[in-house]
Amino acid sequence: MRALHGVSLDIGAGEFMALVGPSGCGKTTLLKILAGFEDPTAGVLEIQGQNMQGVPAAKRPTRMVFQKLALFPHKTVSDNIGFPLKLQKVAKAEMDQRISAMLDLMHLKREYLTRYPVQLSGGEQQRVALARALISRPSVLLLDEPMSALDAKLKKSLQAELKKLHRELGTSFVLVTHDLEEAMMLADRICVMRAGEVVQLGTPSDIYYRPANMFVAGFIGETNFLPVAVSRDGGDAKVTSPLVGDNAAVIAGEQISLFLGSAATALLVRPETIRFVTGAAEPGEWVLNGTVEEYFIKGSSTQYRVRVPGLDKAVVMDLAGSLDLPAKVSDSVRIGFHPTRSFLLSE
Repeated sequence: MRALHGVSLDIGAGEFMALVGPSGCGKTTLLKILAGFEDPTAGVLEIQGQNMQGVPAAKRPTRMVFQKLALFPHKTVSDNIGFPLKLQKVAKAEMDQRISAMLDLMHLKREYLTRYPVQLSGGEQQRVALARALISRPSVLLLDEPMSALDAKLKKSLQAELKKLHRELGTSFVLVTHDLEEAMMLADRICVMRAGEVVQLGTPSDIYYRPANMFVAGFIGETNFLPVAVSRDGGDAKVTSPLVGDNAAVIAGEQISLFLGSAATALLVRPETIRFVTGAAEPGEWVLNGTVEEYFIKGSSTQYRVRVPGLDKAVVMDLAGSLDLPAKVSDSVRIGFHPTRSFLLSE
């Protein structure tokens, strides 16, 4: 069975690229091919203009940080970090200097040098694994979900450090992650994959606000799809929905997917663009009647799920957090959004 199908990807020098997609879509296989742990059956892989065909992993200008870190349990922190240099037979004086530089870069204490991985916290082990990968100064750092096992607070802290580290080093980073928020936070560009193929490649803003299709839109963040009928007029589109009667709206060309099909069209309405309508609707606003199904207080925001007749799934709304809840479960509400600020796409 083929894991990848005609994948073509160009990663710039010093770029941070994130590979995302459902399990089994080929993300880790692609990372292993870059690292040299697996060989492609067709195509060409070049790093810095050099063909990597037949070049073993140890000889490539790449290093990989694994999900389970793969630190040597019987070696000290110093020996773990310096291991790649030992294989390269680097002189001890230079090795000590570069290990010391890595400690400073990773904010690790000097006394950790004689400790073993089991004596470190999860975050400290993560820093040691990064230091070991970076000490040989690779051109490309490959990261296979390295923070998936960390608690939420520690993960946020390390994500910020990883972003800063990338900016300081200027090394190309390629990250495989299931954490979509992590990809949005860290990456310069995101590659969305499905069934071994690249579905869309773009900046976090492109992926979030202008997704290629409903798969990408639904995969990157929670969203709502409102079924609409479409008629094209040049680059723009006129849309109507049975949920709002004859209230038509014109969607500008830049708010329309380049891959728009003739069937299964929908408006992508992000949760943060929807509000409760307590008085008169704003000009051009589409208003739906519904019932509050549930709400979740997240601190800085409150998420509502509103059941609207005619829709299979509840409408998801994200409002700014407040001590006073604007609605409770079972309340009848009116919710509104501007269709011209939505994005038109299809399956």
